[in-house]
Amino acid sequence: MKIAIIGAGNLGLSIARGLIINNAVTTLYLTKRNPQSIKSWEAYGNVTVTSDNRQAVQNSDILIFAVQPRQFDGILQEIKDLLNDKHVLISTITGFNIKKIEAIVGDDNYIIRSMPNTAISVGKSMTCVCSNEKGKQRVELARAIFNKLGTSIEIPEEQMRAATVICASGIAFWMRLVRATTQGAIQLGFDAKEARELAMHTCMGAATLLVESGNHPEEEIDKVTTPRGCTIEGLNEMEHSGLSSSLIKGIVASFNKINQIADL
Repeated sequence: MKIAIIGAGNLGLSIARGLIINNAVTTLYLTKRNPQSIKSWEAYGNVTVTSDNRQAVQNSDILIFAVQPRQFDGILQEIKDLLNDKHVLISTITGFNIKKIEAIVGDDNYIIRSMPNTAISVGKSMTCVCSNEKGKQRVELARAIFNKLGTSIEIPEEQMRAATVICASGIAFWMRLVRATTQGAIQLGFDAKEARELAMHTCMGAATLLVESGNHPEEEIDKVTTPRGCTIEGLNEMEHSGLSSSLIKGIVASFNKINQIADL
């Protein structure tokens, strides 16, 4: 596949890293206003680094946009005359809906919105996608790309803001839980490195159990809780202190904030 990532910042480079590691591209263009800062990526051989968005579009079939929302309109205006039926436009940009994109480039283009997270750089992203009417013909292509970089699901566009909170912001939420577990392990006597490894791999094991078994979390909790045991004692203390409630409130607060930003 000939792919261009327009906007090789943190997310763009995470996507690029995942594509390269998983051999998902034949050629890859990375664009940035200051290309010198990412010039080392050309060492991969099939990667071209440039500040020329038009060059990237002309030499690619799949265009992944990972720029700031305020930049997106201008970039679409810059490249719209180059678009043809081979191009698939995939936006990763929060708050820029499909109607806005269509208003600039037209509704006769394959347009897909996606919401990956930074775990895409290690092939573990949870990515949500939606599309315009014509883009429905290319949704499976977009999902095939993101499935090489983790897992994807198709959702209605009206759920994209919520998906941003759960999947993109959710990375930070889980990182904070891992950090808290690490701090607890240090207090119990492990050194910092050991504590972090215990927290990280236990978290990964819990998620993998759910993915591979298909079980509800409570089913797995029941397997490790015994009457008057230490696990239920710890769980109940966490709930008395508002663990679940705090998580839900945080998720809702993030959702309310993204709605405020998007409505500006």
